[in-house]
Amino acid sequence: MLSGKRVLLIISGGIAAYKSLDLVRRLKGCEAEVRCILTSGGAQFVTPLSLSALSGEKVYQDLFSLTDESEMGHIRLARDADLIVVAPASADFLAKMAGGLAGDLATAVLLASDRPVLVAPAMNAAMWRHAATRRNIALLEEHGVRHVGPEAGDLACGEVGEGRMAEVPDIMAAIEEILVTDTSLSGRRALVTSGPTHEPIDPVRYIANRSSGKQGHAIAGAFARIGAETTLVSGPTNQPNLEGVDVQCVETAAQMLAACQSVLPVDVAVCAAAVSDWKVNSPAASKLKKTSGVPPVLELSKNPDILASLGQAGNLRPALVVGFAAETENVAEQAGAKRQAKGCDWMLANDVSAGTGTFGGDENTVHLIDDGGVEDWPTMTKSQVAERLAHRIADYFSHAA
Repeated sequence: MLSGKRVLLIISGGIAAYKSLDLVRRLKGCEAEVRCILTSGGAQFVTPLSLSALSGEKVYQDLFSLTDESEMGHIRLARDADLIVVAPASADFLAKMAGGLAGDLATAVLLASDRPVLVAPAMNAAMWRHAATRRNIALLEEHGVRHVGPEAGDLACGEVGEGRMAEVPDIMAAIEEILVTDTSLSGRRALVTSGPTHEPIDPVRYIANRSSGKQGHAIAGAFARIGAETTLVSGPTNQPNLEGVDVQCVETAAQMLAACQSVLPVDVAVCAAAVSDWKVNSPAASKLKKTSGVPPVLELSKNPDILASLGQAGNLRPALVVGFAAETENVAEQAGAKRQAKGCDWMLANDVSAGTGTFGGDENTVHLIDDGGVEDWPTMTKSQVAERLAHRIADYFSHAA
């Protein structure tokens, strides 16, 4: 998919620079052409020899090298690429980019380039949260710079938090998103539900299922990237807005169902939302007090089943209805029974039991269940699951045509 594409990789200073070696290897494996610029900070962690051996190209370091300038030159480096990737992008390097500095080869190339730029931030969690870094990222985004990550987890400094550079497969997916034009769902309309629903108890409290919205939002983004006219109906999440996706925000299950029905007809519907099974019959108009010491009695009733409603929508039924089943035991068996009961075509089952890290995490292990049986997918990032599902659906429609 990246054959013949020209990638200029800038490696700035940080322990995550070691991942750049794997990134070069994978890019070359996809038949991309890779040139590298190694900053003085990056050279503290990886060597020019390693990068040169993997890329098959000379590694550039010095803005004022007479040899380099005569052979290539920083202006040609800036222009002779389809994409510039900065991985890792340290807090210092992002600040230089945002400030328009050009004191070394890497920053001079970026300032002289009109090519798309992708950065993979990597730094301490406090540095990532700092107001200055947030301003720099916002300014770079205004200038069209895209970023992938950072991720949350164990950091090299011994702390835990958001700041770890995105894993190489996620960086590769981001590169492909920019460089590869795929319109395999062009002309199709897609509906995706995501996130939880909040069923009010009173103005302060609510009933909900756990959901970060990461998987549903990733699916909507994957659909849009390969040409589908995509509507995302989302419950309350902290996920960022998606480019090219019509996002409708709701709170309750009833609102989510109404929003979904208003979008019909569509070609495919993917229900990834964690819809609350129950709602309070008569939510209190004001906050319930604890003065009596006796817990209030809540009368509950069933919420509408959005997946079943779409699967049994008669003439408005989507050609392909896909559901998600979050289970804690007998995952495939339970999901298969749900598929039959709800009238959907495919069911994606995932194990959300304690210790899997699925809820709120970046990875997912799913099993696709259809008329042909159970297809076990390997553990992948949620963005990779989304890409695989989107292309599987595109393949379904290409054979159905």
